[in-house]
Amino acid sequence: MDKKIKLGISSCLLGENVRYDGGHKLDHYLKDTIGKFVEWTGVCPETECGLGIPREAMHLVGTVESIRLVTRNSKIDHTDRMLKWSEKRLNELKKENISGFIFKNNSPSCGLHKVFHKKGTGIFAMEVIKRFRALPVEDEERLRDENCKKKFIKNIFACKPNA
Repeated sequence: MDKKIKLGISSCLLGENVRYDGGHKLDHYLKDTIGKFVEWTGVCPETECGLGIPREAMHLVGTVESIRLVTRNSKIDHTDRMLKWSEKRLNELKKENISGFIFKNNSPSCGLHKVFHKKGTGIFAMEVIKRFRALPVEDEERLRDENCKKKFIKNIFACKPNA
């Protein structure tokens, strides 16, 4: 039997209680349907870089050219911490030969579209895109669109290592 395709995914979409409020955003379609055909590599940038659960909500501030990841109330800047951790985690993901990544929309670390002033990308998602330019990436919201889903699935099979 062929090995399953390995995909990275925001851990909260798999039902892990890693969000700032201690909750999750389980996506049954991804976990239960797509999960039959892929091997997931869960990633939660905020908890993996050492931020606790629960934690203060964060958002992106600054300019598109210089985005910062800052807590909403106390204004603590976690950008450098996130970037340092991201470099290490991206090296690990490279060794795992993932064929794609599904991010959590609207997340300041994992959001792909319109996270910052309706046009920016989350800090970790941006680093993934820069490091793995040909890697198919999408968020769970856009995968609800049938055409987007078909394109993503086609692209992950094209990106499958040793395909």
